[in-house]
Amino acid sequence: MPNFNPLVLVHGYSDAGKSFNQWKKRLAALGYPARLIHTVTYESLTNEVSIKDIAEGFDRALRLKVGLAADEDFDAIVHSTGMLVIRSWLTTYPSRRSRLKRLIGLAPATFGSPLAHTGRSTLGALFKGRKELGADFLEAGDEVLQGLELGSRFTWDLAHKDLIGKKPFYGPDADTPYVFVFCGTAAYGGLRRLVNQPGTDGTVRLAGAALNTRKISIDLTRPADGSEVRKRVQLERWSNMAAPVYLVPGLNHATILTAPADALVAQVYSALQVSTKDQFESWSTQAAAQYGAERADTRRFQQFVVHAVDERGDGIPDYNVQVLTDDGQGGRREVAGFDLDVHVYGRDRSLRCFHVDLDALKPDALGSLYLQVVASAHSRRVGYLGFDSSNQPGSIQSPSINEITIDISSVSKRREFSFFFPFTTTLVELTMNREPLPVDKANEVCWFI
Repeated sequence: MPNFNPLVLVHGYSDAGKSFNQWKKRLAALGYPARLIHTVTYESLTNEVSIKDIAEGFDRALRLKVGLAADEDFDAIVHSTGMLVIRSWLTTYPSRRSRLKRLIGLAPATFGSPLAHTGRSTLGALFKGRKELGADFLEAGDEVLQGLELGSRFTWDLAHKDLIGKKPFYGPDADTPYVFVFCGTAAYGGLRRLVNQPGTDGTVRLAGAALNTRKISIDLTRPADGSEVRKRVQLERWSNMAAPVYLVPGLNHATILTAPADALVAQVYSALQVSTKDQFESWSTQAAAQYGAERADTRRFQQFVVHAVDERGDGIPDYNVQVLTDDGQGGRREVAGFDLDVHVYGRDRSLRCFHVDLDALKPDALGSLYLQVVASAHSRRVGYLGFDSSNQPGSIQSPSINEITIDISSVSKRREFSFFFPFTTTLVELTMNREPLPVDKANEVCWFI
């Protein structure tokens, strides 16, 4: 007889706990005790309520719920924005982390949704906004949608807390949960097909669902004396267990909740019984054989979230990024398709999200890789400068050009990580110098008279 934990169900944006009714019935039919299934409902359509607010509210609700109030272990199934609520809770209350044993994501908005920035529009408010008359009539939850926007500062900071760091947040230790992530590959039908975008389940990107994120830090700051040697391209440590997305054919963002396939329900039911590293690895092997990315009949996409900052940590709002490769004639060419789908985060233009179709880009045919950055401060008094590996080591690119190229081949095809890897999100942090101009002589920012 399986030893079941209490199970907490957390819905997504503009939804309610009743959306999990089908899952409650299906799990109970397989033998999960109905009395152990607890459904959460939270407020997401009030403009002043943020995902962090919901995470704090979730913690209070846990402490008041009979059967969950005394720090009992529990499992969770989350849909869409529910993943951000749980992750925010885990990072805000790390001492409670040992309570959560298994985390199952159904179409999770791990890195947001391409629809989020449209939700704040008038049209979005009419479709998704609160319909009850009152002070918050037609409000669509601006703060929640800001966190859900592609390339948001919220998801960038959250990833640095639970995905990039020394201490693992997701298995295999006893004080961390095992993670299981599923996403449908079908698009919406009917009127909702108007919002369909390539590489999505209608609402979230397949490449933005998994938790097996990596980060590359690229230091483009210029040497202080022209002779400094440093590691300029660095793959940041990743301590969590593998957490890929398993792709389920025939389901979209809505039907993964309302009409889940029998095989998917069975996979989730078995995941809720995993309690050791060996069991997790055995489950993962079986799930990959059924829903692994290499078996998916869908185009392969990858996300890159890029954050450009100066040496002081301030964001660089106006910049362009290109990936280059060898052209076979001693020169370089742009990797076509890298920057075809770019979203600039509305509140902070130093953050932007690239959605890349790897089937069109064909990364396996590329040689060495280089990152080219062009940044502008829109001023003759200050500019962005940096080390350029295309010139002699230690040289400084002309401030009038502000174009910097760095060789990133050192992390492009490593055994444990590849720069291009389908159905993942890669974080890239670029650091450059912001300097008074002109450089190395009297400048137009400060001088003696």
